Amino acid sequence: MKLVSWNVNGIRACVGKGFLDYFHEIDADIFCIQETKCQEGQIELSIEGYHQYWNYAQKKGYSGTAIFSKKQPLSVKYGIGVADYDNEGRAITLEYEGFYLVTIYTPNSQRDLARLDFRLTWEEVLREYLLELDSHKPVIICGDMNVAHQEIDLKNPKSNIKNSGFTPEEREKMTQLLNAGFIDSFRFLNPEQIEAYTWWSYMNKVRERNIGWRIDYFLVSKKFEQSIANAQIHSQIMGSDHCPVLLKLNLHK
Repeated sequence: MKLVSWNVNGIRACVGKGFLDYFHEIDADIFCIQETKCQEGQIELSIEGYHQYWNYAQKKGYSGTAIFSKKQPLSVKYGIGVADYDNEGRAITLEYEGFYLVTIYTPNSQRDLARLDFRLTWEEVLREYLLELDSHKPVIICGDMNVAHQEIDLKNPKSNIKNSGFTPEEREKMTQLLNAGFIDSFRFLNPEQIEAYTWWSYMNKVRERNIGWRIDYFLVSKKFEQSIANAQIHSQIMGSDHCPVLLKLNLHK
């Protein structure tokens, strides 16, 4: 089974920059996007062979998630059960016979860390939500989690030690989530790989010089450890300040 996740930083803009070319070329079984930045009716994507699920933020031009799946799920849930987060369209859960698939867009704690508490509470609520799902069947989690977990996951760790996305508090929350029974699929397969990033600032030539952060993930329940076949970062794909990430699992579709 092939899964892809991509923070598109505005789906309408990304479609104008080749989104559909990549979408059709990669031919994923499940394709998740974050930061759609649109409201219902603002874009219609006619993609044959896929069921579509969209979670829009109440605030226009902000946040939002979507999933395109070849196989119709048993159930669909929007949000994680807390209005403050669910109003921002930050999560979708699809239930299949053998697993749950959850795409998420974690709140950014902001440059001045004004939203750090909001984000840390999200982490607590999300972990409880994922563990509840995991008690029933394995879980695949993907999306922009807005944290570089370890120093290897960003180009300049020393100068970013207390900055949004690399604070000790945010990194600890990721550690707690992994310790609760989940695996970072890319790092599981590539424990020592350096300069593997998924986001770059729009500042001049930052992406060209690969001064980036790895903040987009596929996590899986430990029950799926033996099923992880491949995990890739498609940094050559443009169209957003993030690039797509891919996971292949040896599962029955």
